[in-house]
Amino acid sequence: MHLHQKKLCGVFAAVWLAIGSQSAHAEGLAPFWQASGSTDREQWLPEALPPGFEVVPTELEGPVFATAAGKTLYIWPRSGLRNGSAGDQRDSGASACGDTIYKETAGLMSPYPPGLLLPDLDQRHSCAQLWPAVLAAGDAKPVGKWTLIARANGDKQWAYDGYPVYTSNLDRRRGDVLGGTKYDGRGFRGEYGALRAAIGPQPDIPPEFQVVAVSTGRMLVARKGLLSVYASDADEPGKSNCSGDCLNIWQPVPAPELAKDRGEWSIIERSPGIRQWAYRGRPLYVHLPEIAGVVSQARMAGTNVPGWHNIYTQRALPPPQGFTVHDADLGQVLADAAGKTLYVYNCNDDAIDQQSCNHPDSPQAYRLAVCGNGDAERCMSTFPYVIAVPGARSESSLWTVMSIDRSTGHRAQAGQPGALDVWAYRDRPVYTFGRDNPGDTGANGWGEFNGYRNGYRAFWLRDDYRTSALR
Repeated sequence: MHLHQKKLCGVFAAVWLAIGSQSAHAEGLAPFWQASGSTDREQWLPEALPPGFEVVPTELEGPVFATAAGKTLYIWPRSGLRNGSAGDQRDSGASACGDTIYKETAGLMSPYPPGLLLPDLDQRHSCAQLWPAVLAAGDAKPVGKWTLIARANGDKQWAYDGYPVYTSNLDRRRGDVLGGTKYDGRGFRGEYGALRAAIGPQPDIPPEFQVVAVSTGRMLVARKGLLSVYASDADEPGKSNCSGDCLNIWQPVPAPELAKDRGEWSIIERSPGIRQWAYRGRPLYVHLPEIAGVVSQARMAGTNVPGWHNIYTQRALPPPQGFTVHDADLGQVLADAAGKTLYVYNCNDDAIDQQSCNHPDSPQAYRLAVCGNGDAERCMSTFPYVIAVPGARSESSLWTVMSIDRSTGHRAQAGQPGALDVWAYRDRPVYTFGRDNPGDTGANGWGEFNGYRNGYRAFWLRDDYRTSALR
């Protein structure tokens, strides 16, 4: 083994030995969440917009396009599923989201065959009711990436980059992105199926970089290889103090000869002719074990080295007070005050319009089937809700308190006797698993298709101890 390889492996081993079974109050862990009062927001490139549209900064998804009323805009890109496809086809000039109320499964991506009756048909909505088309005035003209298509009834609908554009009936406030996560070119966080994607402008970053969506914010990576980008507490604003042995583990991110300072980006000169990128004054590096393939790409392994941190264009605010962070077998998870891992529930039904069923206002038959064989009380024992104490609030807009009817799993009526006040993330309740001990993730992947299509996934903050995706 070469000397360089020995040094690399030795330091890397020491890093992993430093990872112990630990927990901490969630609000105190700066590597995960944005400090209260921070003004860090992802900057974006200007883009031509139709009249009345705007860009709205959001807490988790960064800048998104919105209507004049502040409603986030979405597309429904076609997904190739097991037995067919659903969603809008790019540049087809038509919308697949119409007024039909489907009554049967389609057999696209499900263990169920086509033709089975869907639940709660008397309450089922059409795609167009859940996802209102963003209509254009009769005299509207295309602008930039924005074009026009004709709906079946003759109305004009806006399209972006070839896809028809919609709003979500779940979004109520300016900045809500409850209908679906932002698509970053790699996939969606948390779910499979034909999902809707929030759309927004491109981030204002040099071409050598990319922003990827993780559960705690918008993380910078080097575009080549999707290598995580880091900064050191030992550096000074605009000055790198990484030299000697430090360079055996950390590689400065080089700036091309013709690159220039731009916005929050600057270039430092390490030595004559050797240029390095800096973001918000912090010199940037990649972690050599990740280049060597010792650690999976787009990961947070470098943060195990004291004083080194992943770099974000913006991070989400801390979760509610009292939540904790625990080490698990795959990484670190968000947990309740007792250290029990939190779980989120994913669900998309198998109709041709692929409606979401992970929200309390949607059918609960799918969730009750996987958590309690249709028995609501059994579900309450297997996957208890995380109860919110009276008066509980969170500074993060992603966390709210929701009142739930324990017998149905639906949202309770105001003042309903026996209702449970529970914590909800992005307007969906969170759960623990009845069989877990603190730090366990026994229900991660519980359900169909490893919990992505219909089931439960642990609330990962980082899951790069092995090779599981960071999404």
